[in-house]
Amino acid sequence: APHIGNTGVNDQDDESGRVWVAGFAVARASLSVSSWRASGSLDDYLATRGIVGITGIDTRSLVRHIRDAGAMHGALVSDGTDEVDALAIGRSAVDINTLDLVGEVSCAEPYEWVAAADERWYPLGIRTTSPAPTPRPHVVVYDFGIKRNTMRLLVAKGCRVTVVPARTSAAEVLELHPDGVLLSNGPGDPARLTDIVSIVRELLGRVPIFGICLGHQLLGMALGATAYKLKFGHRGGNQPVRHPDGGAVEISSHNHGFGIAADGLPADVKVTRTNLNDGCVEGLSCPPRRAFSVQYHPEAAPGPHDSIGLFDSFLEVMSDGQAPITQPIHTSPVRTA
Repeated sequence: APHIGNTGVNDQDDESGRVWVAGFAVARASLSVSSWRASGSLDDYLATRGIVGITGIDTRSLVRHIRDAGAMHGALVSDGTDEVDALAIGRSAVDINTLDLVGEVSCAEPYEWVAAADERWYPLGIRTTSPAPTPRPHVVVYDFGIKRNTMRLLVAKGCRVTVVPARTSAAEVLELHPDGVLLSNGPGDPARLTDIVSIVRELLGRVPIFGICLGHQLLGMALGATAYKLKFGHRGGNQPVRHPDGGAVEISSHNHGFGIAADGLPADVKVTRTNLNDGCVEGLSCPPRRAFSVQYHPEAAPGPHDSIGLFDSFLEVMSDGQAPITQPIHTSPVRTA
C-alpha cells in the first residue's frame, strides 16, 4: 500500500513494551505524517529502536512468491552485498520455529494490569465497557506475548487482571483464586510448548478458560488436537471466519503461522468457527469443561471489531458457571455469507 506510515506513531497505540520484528519491508513508505494523534514518524520510531527497514520493494510479487513457495527466511542488506551472499545470509539464519520465543517475550514476574480500553478509538456502536460486576471477576492472564488491548478490554469489562509468566504452574494460578484464565496470543510453534500444554490440561475443568491465537492452539492441544504449520500463514485484518451452525461471518484480524487440526478432538469439543479461505479451524468450545478459544484476535486494535463480543462471552461463563456460548454477543452488525 502507498500509505504505510502516513498516520505516524504514538505511545498510546503501543501493544507491547518493545518492537519484536527483526525487519520492516514496504513498497512505498509515506514521507508525510498526517494524523493529529501522531507524536512521530514510523521511520524515526523504527530507527530509534534499532529496527532495519527497507522501501521500494515489490511486496505484491514477494507475497505471491511466499504463497507459492511457503514462508521462508530472508535478508535485508544495504552495504553492497551481492545477491549470492545475501542468499547465503538468509539461508544460514536460525529457524525461529526451533527457538523458545514464548520464553523471550513473556513477562518475568506476575503483575496487575489496571488500564482500560478507551472507547474514543472505537467506531460508534462498539461497546467496550460494561457495568462493573460485584464482586469484580478476577482473571489470570498467561503472557505468551500478549497484546495490551486484551488486558485493556478485560478491565473495561469490569475485571481485575493479574498477568503471569508463561510457565506459571497450574497450582500457582489456582492459588490466586481466579474466576477465569485467559491464554494469550504469542509467537512460535505450539508443538514445542508441551510443558505449557500440560499446565493448561491441569487447569481444564477447574476454572473457565478463554484462549486467543497461540492460546487457542495450546487449548486445542490440551483437549487432544494436533498442531501443524501453515504453508504461508494467515496475516492481516480482513480474514473471514464463519460459524458452521448459523452461517454468520466475522471479519477478523489474524497473525499466525500454525493451526489446529480437528482430528483427535473428543466428542464434547465443538468447532465453532472455520476460515472461509482455507477451511482451517478458527474456534473451539468445550462446554463441559467451560473452555473456548479462537485462532484470531477479538481484541483487535485498531480493528476490525466484529468479534469483540467474545469478551462478554467470557464474562458470562465466569459469572454463571455455565458453558460459554459459541456465538459472540455482537455490538455491531453481523455480516452474513
